[in-house]
Amino acid sequence: MGNMSELKLPDTIKMVITDFDGVITDNCVYISDDGIMSRKINFKDVVGFYLLKRNNIDIAIISGEKNAAIETIAKNLEIKEVYQSIRNKLPIMKEIIEKKNLSQEEYLYIGDDINDLECLNYAKYRITVPNSTDKVKAVENIQFTHKCGGDGAFREVADCLTN
Repeated sequence: MGNMSELKLPDTIKMVITDFDGVITDNCVYISDDGIMSRKINFKDVVGFYLLKRNNIDIAIISGEKNAAIETIAKNLEIKEVYQSIRNKLPIMKEIIEKKNLSQEEYLYIGDDINDLECLNYAKYRITVPNSTDKVKAVENIQFTHKCGGDGAFREVADCLTN
């Protein structure tokens, strides 16, 4: 495997809180001639959601954008905690943590861009992808997946937590 160390996560994690674009997707948006936007999702990551659910690990998606891909995944995988068009993500994350009564040892945050910085800095366990922005890469104690966003990065986290 690459030169980056494997993810080190405790077995106390009960919830994965994640950004969507750039983590579950490759951060690209496809725009058709009639202006319809679409996103590509890797099936490895879809299986990652199933693995987490099967192992009773909760999932929350906090996205700066609103898109059909999130709604489809959330519906098919019965993810209850889904927040879209969120500019300021930290208050939402704090709300989720309080509602679920989670300690710092019981959740992690995955993000790749500047609107994830507050959540990444707040969470004890913070994960990003190799193709994240420089400011995110510079976050103290951040862990990197081997795979890029949209190419199985989310699955890597799921595998780490469910193996």
